[in-house]
Amino acid sequence: MRRKAARVVRCVAAVALLGLAGAWAQDAVPVAPVAPPVPASASTVAAAPQLPVEIPFASPHAGFIRTPSAPEAWGGPRKGDEATLSDRVVSYRIQARLDPGKHTVDGRQQLTWRNRSDRPVSSVFLHLYLNAFEGEGSLFFTERNVLAGAGGSRGAAEVKKGEWGYIDLGRVEQDGAALSWRYVHPDGGPTTDHTVVRVDLARPVAPGASVTLDMSFHSQLPRVIERTGYVGSFHLVGQWFPKIGVLELAGERGATAPRWNVHAFHFNSEFYADFGEYDVHMTVPKGYVVGATGEQQGEPVPEGDALIWHFIQADVHDFAWMAAPGYRTMDGEWRGPGSPTVKVRVIYPPEYAATAKPVLKATIDALGWFSSTLGPYPYKTVTAVVPPFNADEAGGMEYPTFFTADSYTRVPAKTIDEYMLDFVTVHEFGHGYFYGLIASNEFEEPMLDEGLNEYWDERMLRARNQPVYLTTPLWRFFGVEPALPVFMLERMTAMLSRPADALGANSWDRLSSGTYVTVYSRTATALHDLEERLGKAATEKAFKDYYATWRFRHPSIGDLQASLSASTGQPAVVAQVFDQYVYGTDRIDDRVSDIASEEVLPLAGTALVDGKRVETSTDDNDAAIERQRDAWKKAHPGAAKGLGPFPWKTTVTLWRDGAPVPQTLKVTFADGGVETARWDDTRRWARFVFTRPAKGVSAELDPERTLYLDANKLNDSRTVEADHAASHRWSADVAALLQGFYAFLVTL
Repeated sequence: MRRKAARVVRCVAAVALLGLAGAWAQDAVPVAPVAPPVPASASTVAAAPQLPVEIPFASPHAGFIRTPSAPEAWGGPRKGDEATLSDRVVSYRIQARLDPGKHTVDGRQQLTWRNRSDRPVSSVFLHLYLNAFEGEGSLFFTERNVLAGAGGSRGAAEVKKGEWGYIDLGRVEQDGAALSWRYVHPDGGPTTDHTVVRVDLARPVAPGASVTLDMSFHSQLPRVIERTGYVGSFHLVGQWFPKIGVLELAGERGATAPRWNVHAFHFNSEFYADFGEYDVHMTVPKGYVVGATGEQQGEPVPEGDALIWHFIQADVHDFAWMAAPGYRTMDGEWRGPGSPTVKVRVIYPPEYAATAKPVLKATIDALGWFSSTLGPYPYKTVTAVVPPFNADEAGGMEYPTFFTADSYTRVPAKTIDEYMLDFVTVHEFGHGYFYGLIASNEFEEPMLDEGLNEYWDERMLRARNQPVYLTTPLWRFFGVEPALPVFMLERMTAMLSRPADALGANSWDRLSSGTYVTVYSRTATALHDLEERLGKAATEKAFKDYYATWRFRHPSIGDLQASLSASTGQPAVVAQVFDQYVYGTDRIDDRVSDIASEEVLPLAGTALVDGKRVETSTDDNDAAIERQRDAWKKAHPGAAKGLGPFPWKTTVTLWRDGAPVPQTLKVTFADGGVETARWDDTRRWARFVFTRPAKGVSAELDPERTLYLDANKLNDSRTVEADHAASHRWSADVAALLQGFYAFLVTL
């Protein structure tokens, strides 16, 4: 997910669970008491006995998992010779009808789910995500009311009358028998939250067997609040159908026994689901353009004043679509080794025509980059949707083979708008790998999606030689064209000086909306620094290995650490970074606290000369020093300051205000000479002494600028004498800007 915040560069999405505290838990906890039975509109079955729920929920505080999964978790690594790309656990056959006037979708769904566990399952759990938007009693709004203003967030728009959204689950059947269902609260949220239901089965599902549930549902789309909904006649239909939770087994993501991973819909949390098949028919009025996850099956079939669109996609874990009249399309194609021919489509409104071509190019470029650096893209389609005016909250969202981009009327070259459009496109496509193909749990470990994706996106833009252009047309008029390296921007927004939350924390147990941004930027910065320590080639190989091992599975953070350690052969380096930043909240702030350089002069007093003790007075010593200096100056006319007949002792003191990391100290001398030293121990301070023929001029930590996690780079260097070059430079820039401004005024 990506948001456009004042069109600068940061997705600010955050959440912290109200009233929930305590240590991160990896194991399961007992199922919370269920809510009272649903109203009479819900299905009931008198004959079906109420069987106890023996499989517990995942912990409401589940977060980073240190323990690697078992080698055969999720069926083991996919070797490529299997009959299907993924181990398909679920299939959905859905018939949906859009009423664009009421902004509703009525659906009938046949859901078939396979029990992977070794025990009978008597109840299953379904997500009803749209109920997050039914009213202020949902967990989403309960958290939003506290956190939306704490640092900024998407999803904070005011909801007016008639703009709420919800999903009503109708009759649910198993082999013709109506089933009872009720709302449950896996995370202990408010009883007024209706985003998860328990369905009690008429007959348990035996180990290895499958169950088919037929159900009806009615979805009222909200006016776009976050990720899904309508604006005018534009409809982005996401998280719109009843979706089964994930039954995790022992050895998978830290589980020690089967558990249902089916969290309520938290503010700014995202999604987690099993791989499966989607076969979806959407009935939409004629004149509407439709785009969706997967491949379109032939031309739409007429039905009165409507058309029935048919899309199929297997080996994915979600399905989303859009419908809007008057939209246009722009098509392209990509071919790459190991991938099928990929049809790329951009769907856009006429007012944002300028966006279409850049989005198409960035998507095709991203297909090449991710396929070559991680692994071949396995699907045959990618669809990018440009939201209309006033639908920013629908932009920057990802679903399998389908994402939404940003919207611009103009995209001038080398501007912040050009950077943002390219970055958001690459970012949302990139989710197709880290959220889509690798299928991390975005509820509990958002770092594995948002964080890794942010890092890999910036590596692509860095490889493209595309910095963050901060230029606007007005600035360019005055000749000001600032630009930043992409990772420099990440570190600037990463809250490095006071990190509140471990990167591996879940998406809701966080201090504020503002601190959630570190899932993106601080992860990218930490991985940048890890790459500098491991080496570029080793890092690239490690991520290829991670993708090859975990594609079409659901790795944990412990699996990522184990994979990086094994691939690079540098487990100690990987462990230090994970302990400090992924599992902890360490900060780095090493600084040069002092540098001094003084001549090493002859000293007054007594000394043995040819076996006899000779005394030199202070006056005689001073006179001798001056004679040597005069003679040296005559022999070296025009010599640089800081050179002379005597050596110089330069002392540099370093101070550490945070966690220890290996540092390089560079000291420069008046004759142009340089010496370096390594500080790679855990001392709070260190002192280095250099004796050379020339005076020390400056000392600098991290001279190659590889350590981006350092909270304050301004204190990384010192000079022996004051250097006003920086202040002079800024003064000159300000003067030039003012001169340009006054010249502009003269033309008015």
